Amino acid sequence: MNVQAAAADKRVVLGKVGRVHGIKGWLKLNSFTSPPANILSYAELHTELDKAPRLLHIDDSREQQKGLIVHFEGFNDPETASSLTGCEIWVPSTDMPALAAGSFYWHELQGLQVTNLQGQLFGSVQRLIETGANDVLVVAPTAESCDTRERLIPFLPERVIVEVSLQERRITVDWDADYLS
Repeated sequence: MNVQAAAADKRVVLGKVGRVHGIKGWLKLNSFTSPPANILSYAELHTELDKAPRLLHIDDSREQQKGLIVHFEGFNDPETASSLTGCEIWVPSTDMPALAAGSFYWHELQGLQVTNLQGQLFGSVQRLIETGANDVLVVAPTAESCDTRERLIPFLPERVIVEVSLQERRITVDWDADYLS
């Protein structure tokens, strides 16, 4: 579920290319997927190179220490491969695997309005934080919010999260406006 989004254009950023590794065009790949090796399951990855869209294909990979080292087809030397350093790697949201009912990708939750059972609008989901115990919604106030507080609300379905409606672009929470966050 740990996936970051590039917002309204329905691109889901899966990782970022790191520095060159060795003399044959290999690169470090900082994967935002969980587990990190899930990024390797995509046949085609997208990026922008010199402000132009570019399709990338990973033709070889290996895990090294706590990260991934990859080789992209056609990038066979350090000079060519270095052009990818710092590039975000993304896929269209339509390429993401379907999830079980009640499960959501982080990019689907970002931007949703958050209201409590009393109808108070807290703001919109700015981002999510992975804490180990549970994910946490970072809710930033909007002009229509009941106050100007940023809230950290645990993503605990059936306890705190009452309903997520992607169609209505809202999350209903069992969370009092006075709770400290």
